[in-house]
Amino acid sequence: MSTSIETVEREKIDLVALKKTNINVVVFGHGKVGSTLIEQILDKHLSLWKRRDLNVKIIAVVNSTKLLLRPDGINKNWQLEKHTYGTRYSVQTIIDFVKLHEFEHVIAVDNTADDNIVHEYTTLINAGFHLVSSNKKGNTQSLQFYQNLRKTLQVNHKKYLYETNVGAGLPLIDTISLLHASGENITKIRGVFSGSLSYIFNTFGNSNLPISEVLSRAIKKGFTEPDPREDLNGNDVARKLLILARELDLHNELKDVMVENLVPKSLRNSSKEEFLNSLFYLDVPYKIKKTNCRKGNVLRYVAELSGNLAKNDGANLAVRLVEVAKDSVIGQLKGSDTIFEIYTENYDKNPIVIQGAGAGAEVTARGVFGDILRLSEQIKN
Repeated sequence: MSTSIETVEREKIDLVALKKTNINVVVFGHGKVGSTLIEQILDKHLSLWKRRDLNVKIIAVVNSTKLLLRPDGINKNWQLEKHTYGTRYSVQTIIDFVKLHEFEHVIAVDNTADDNIVHEYTTLINAGFHLVSSNKKGNTQSLQFYQNLRKTLQVNHKKYLYETNVGAGLPLIDTISLLHASGENITKIRGVFSGSLSYIFNTFGNSNLPISEVLSRAIKKGFTEPDPREDLNGNDVARKLLILARELDLHNELKDVMVENLVPKSLRNSSKEEFLNSLFYLDVPYKIKKTNCRKGNVLRYVAELSGNLAKNDGANLAVRLVEVAKDSVIGQLKGSDTIFEIYTENYDKNPIVIQGAGAGAEVTARGVFGDILRLSEQIKN
């Protein structure tokens, strides 16, 4: 009798499982963002199973050297298992693994800052993978690469979501894409795009601390890259601005962005350790900039997209340190918030404003997770 009851219960479980949509995730990169994302997915697995009929499991975790493959999905011990049982990484090994187990609905999630994985995107798409990425480099390669990637997605009927490329977890790219698709003529986009630089200049403007101390605090809070020059040189903000330009079908390249590098020339080529030991050299120049601000103004590192945007030949793109009124929307920023002002023909004097947390692994990982869930719902339907 007990055997027959067990059989019935097992059949019930199998019937429930049949109603679920299986989402198989391959995570590339498990640094701060990647490892946080993995923990978020594992924590929410049961909730997604019960509430959304989604069985989201991570079948592979990858970094530049090692690969962990788990057809039944990884568990909380994934780091130890990867260290112990991890094999040599290659994209083809992952593709072969997916084919062997006949996985469907596979999402490759790129949490790296690597050019190499970006150049594997088309290979993954052609092999049947969808894409989710926090890596901005996939959208800031040459315009030809960008357009070919879209064609590959279209031919293979695959999706590519990258909301965290600009604004971490804020619904910015979706908003701009919907406005553009609906025919709303966007005339300008302006804002503070970097959470780390937002924190630095918000704190610097509202305290008597030297810029070196503010920068040290930002590093300790994990707001900057390990080498903060990667934030201070403006290249990350420039990539974000280019991504928004391309969302508007503008034919810009990264070289078109005018960027003000905040790192003194004498410190640009030194080692990271030498730079971190030389932060005090920034104090006098930035104290002078602050002192020279007109009364009622503060410094902000602002990105701006403007020009005749009705033409697809390109926009004026600039990233620079500017004075803004302290009582303006940008001037009133606090903490590490980012802010985006979207001007259109119908929102000319009162732009659409999107503002929120712009720094931290938790925020970015949550945004990536959101993209995975949005894509999962599209697959399910």
